[in-house]
Amino acid sequence: MAKKCIIVKDAPPAVGPYSHAVKAGKFLFISGQGPFNRDGSGVVKGTFSEQVECTMENLRVILNDCGCDFSDVVKVTVFLTDMNLFSEFNQIYSRYFEKDYPARSCVQVSQLPAGISVEIEAIAKYKE
Repeated sequence: MAKKCIIVKDAPPAVGPYSHAVKAGKFLFISGQGPFNRDGSGVVKGTFSEQVECTMENLRVILNDCGCDFSDVVKVTVFLTDMNLFSEFNQIYSRYFEKDYPARSCVQVSQLPAGISVEIEAIAKYKE
């Protein structure tokens, strides 16, 4: 199975040696995204909710550029630095999925790159 590495020009620049996404067969694997400004100016300053919104919007940009949307997402992994914010996270996250939520894992980690408090990676399936 061939793979295609994808860099999305409207997504925040990668903060390391990775692609925004990789297409492999009928699946799109999206690297962990955080609350980074798409213009490359760094982390979005603001509340936790604003950072989650930004992170979800960054995922949307990548999904859309690759011909997908949130309805195509089959698996999500969420990394939080404070599990006490889980409920607040869920309120925002649930607005991006209308029904048939994807499978999801959510774990607390001690630290994330650039001091961010949330990172989300996703796997989407291309439409038939």
